[in-house]
Amino acid sequence: MSQKRIDELTEQLKDYAYHYYVLDTPKISDPEYDQLLRELQELEKGFPEWKHEDSPTERVGGEPLEQFRKVSHDVPMLSLSNAFNGEELLDFDRRVRDGLGYAPAYICELKIDGLAVTLKYEKGRFVLGATRGDGETGEDITHNLRTIPSIPLKLQEPVTMEVRGEAFMPKRSFERLNKKKTEREEAPFANPRNAAAGSLRQLDPKIAADRHLDIFIYSLGRMPEEELNSHHEALRYVKKLGFKTNKETKAFDTIEEVITYCEGWLEKRTDLPYEIDGIVVKVDNLSDQEKLGFTAKSPRWATAYKFPAEEVVTRLKAIELNVGRTGVVTPTALLEPVSVAGSTVQRASLHNEDLIREQDVKIGDKVVVKKAGDVIPKVVRVLVDERTGEEKDFYMPEKCPECGSGLVRIEGEVALRCVNPKCPAQIREGLIHFVSRNAMNIDGLGERVITQLFDHHLVADVADIYRLEKEELLKLERMGEKSVDNLLKAIEATKSNSLEKLLFGLGIRFVGSKAAKTLAQHFETMEALERADIEDLTAVDEIGEKMADAVVTYFSHEEVIRLLEELKVLGINMTYTGPKAVSPENSDSLFAGRTMVLTGSMGEMSRAEAKKEIEKRGGKVTSSVTKNTDILVAGEKAGSKLKKAEELGIEVWDEALFLEQLKQPV
Repeated sequence: MSQKRIDELTEQLKDYAYHYYVLDTPKISDPEYDQLLRELQELEKGFPEWKHEDSPTERVGGEPLEQFRKVSHDVPMLSLSNAFNGEELLDFDRRVRDGLGYAPAYICELKIDGLAVTLKYEKGRFVLGATRGDGETGEDITHNLRTIPSIPLKLQEPVTMEVRGEAFMPKRSFERLNKKKTEREEAPFANPRNAAAGSLRQLDPKIAADRHLDIFIYSLGRMPEEELNSHHEALRYVKKLGFKTNKETKAFDTIEEVITYCEGWLEKRTDLPYEIDGIVVKVDNLSDQEKLGFTAKSPRWATAYKFPAEEVVTRLKAIELNVGRTGVVTPTALLEPVSVAGSTVQRASLHNEDLIREQDVKIGDKVVVKKAGDVIPKVVRVLVDERTGEEKDFYMPEKCPECGSGLVRIEGEVALRCVNPKCPAQIREGLIHFVSRNAMNIDGLGERVITQLFDHHLVADVADIYRLEKEELLKLERMGEKSVDNLLKAIEATKSNSLEKLLFGLGIRFVGSKAAKTLAQHFETMEALERADIEDLTAVDEIGEKMADAVVTYFSHEEVIRLLEELKVLGINMTYTGPKAVSPENSDSLFAGRTMVLTGSMGEMSRAEAKKEIEKRGGKVTSSVTKNTDILVAGEKAGSKLKKAEELGIEVWDEALFLEQLKQPV
């Protein structure tokens, strides 16, 4: 009887939750739901062996974690390019039409102001949820995502797939949370986005469960077997599986209709029960998306229309000078606190001395401040008519505010720069860069901790990070035994990072994260890169003379050679361990330079694993069969993709042949 009642209550409550949280059509009242949930909890306590894996009681949160686990994304989670007005949307449309040769259909979605996450399902069961992180590596927050009622723990069909969505805090939940924090005399959250991100990065899932988060699914990551031709078909499919999608999503035939839709939400957005900061515009057809492809940072087939930034007036009290890791001295406005776009702003960028002169900025001025792209506050203009005569001119110093060395302006640059390599500010900022997300990505070692270590003379260069000892860390403020143990584990774990992480972390001028990966893939070892000359470097795709010169100059310094030797001794990996950059010109592999599609179920490996193996050998994997497809790998129950490949005369491999080809040398 108890087992039957547990089964009955589990299915009932799942159905009620689906109608309430996903369809927004409640079947019963909140008190009735809570009463049934309590009954199920009591029964499960008495008969734990009959509890369902996807029981609604799982939403209340389990045991706290000690730290977050890193997760590599099978498909990178890229950011979007931005458009700030109708003219920029027309430019986006022109680029798309140039790439395709015709005008596509578009689909528009509200850009929810929350935290991007990815959800993985194996045979219909929720197995992993992670943050976006740096786009390639995120954090495992499955324990917190399980507490969101609109995330299904079990799908309507036993499919293996991955979806992406935006987890957010509804306005009602945000107001309730801040009311509680105010009553406890705690600082309230500045906006729902920060509150959602903070909730999902709690080690204790009960905190996330108590904050009543929600989610909208907006795309597929790993494609299911279902034949899908468009983005709107994909959204219909995930909705059928039990996911919550946004009802305001609309498809359009022309960019003019898209612009009207985007501009129409400028006023309407305040009526929504959640915050949005723009509209995402995507090419609807999935084959068109594949044809357009990606840049290093974003898809060419999508852009984010960002709402005009809110402008506010405040007073500029002073100008502070900050020295960056490259020695550039940047002026920052210190402001009377003011609320902008949901957060309190006390600092804003002034960029450089030329801009200060151009805008005629004086200390004491009333200024207009806005957030560029709703993120970085900046001073946009001065209210000259509001001047009292007590305002003071600002002049950039002749000497570095940190080390006292003379500042120089390099020809062709607007910035003043400290060129003293021993400047404390540059060393500190270099350390902060080294441990940052896109570089070595050391958990628990952010700006505050690095500054503390630097001020206590525990780190003077990046090698010192790997020499830190437990006893000296325990002497620092806010450093308990558990946090120190976690920090030392996190530092140790990064010793095995692939070469590109270290390269970017070293802060070589002009070498961003993409260039670091390109160099690491090509040269494979630090030693080979150190030996490379200008000619070797410029022979690599996307490496120009300016960057090549900077790389050669960097490795010519004795202190750099000494630092790299120290890092080797400390056990830091100096080899590229990611997929190799293989091209048709330098490989005999049957995969090199070929476009492949995977379909059907495979017995020996997952589709994600197969994709990695193909890319390692220089091949490209797409989701749709087109005339540009070279090979279709067909597992069991291949379906419509196999039929289309046969119609187009495309080469087809079964799983046995595919596995045989993988054995060939790369």
